[in-house]
Amino acid sequence: MDNPQVVFTWKAPIRPYKKRSSLILRFYVTVALLLGLIVWFFGDKVLLIPIGTVLFLFYVLTITPPPEVENKITTFGIETAGVTLRWESLSHFYFTKRFGFYILTLVGHAPFFYHAYVVVPQEDVKKNLILILSQHVVYQEKPNLSLTDKMVNWFMKLLPDDDEEVEPSLMHKEHYKEKGGKSMKVSRPVSSSKPQPASL
Repeated sequence: MDNPQVVFTWKAPIRPYKKRSSLILRFYVTVALLLGLIVWFFGDKVLLIPIGTVLFLFYVLTITPPPEVENKITTFGIETAGVTLRWESLSHFYFTKRFGFYILTLVGHAPFFYHAYVVVPQEDVKKNLILILSQHVVYQEKPNLSLTDKMVNWFMKLLPDDDEEVEPSLMHKEHYKEKGGKSMKVSRPVSSSKPQPASL
C-alpha cells in the first residue's frame, strides 16, 4: 500500500555530474602545480597540503559518478538524501542548470538562509515540481543568486569545455510517481498537456 502522505517522488543523482576527459584532469594538475610553485618560492610551504587536498577532491568528484537517491514530496515537506525539509522552514525556491541537469535550490528563512540543492533530471519532472512546490513555497523565476552560487558559476566558466557528457535521459531509467498510481519513465518526451499535481 502506497503511503498517502507521499505526493510525488523522483530519482536523481545526489549531485550533477559530467564525465570529463583527460583535458580537464590536465587542467587541474596544471593549476595545482602553478599554485604549488608560487607557494613554494614565495609563501608558506605548509599551504602545499591544502592545495594537494583540493586537487585530490576535484579528481575524485570528476571520475566518480554520484550515487542515486530517491527524493519525495510529502504533505509535510521534502525528503532528500535522508533529510526532511518542512514547509514552514522554507522561504522560496528556484531552478538553475548545470551539466545538463536542473538544480532545484530550496532556501530557508532568515537569519540563516541555508540552501539545499536537489538534482532534477528532466523538464517534465521540473514542471511537476513547480506546480506542487508553488502551493507551499514562493517560486522565483529569476533567482537572486547567493555569493556562493555566483562564485561557483564564475569558476565553472573558467574550466575548459569537453564533449564527454552524461545525458540525464541516459543516466536515469527509473520512474517517477505522482499520487494516484500514475507512473511515467523520465526518459519519455514531455507531454503537451499540462501536468496536474495531486491535491493535498
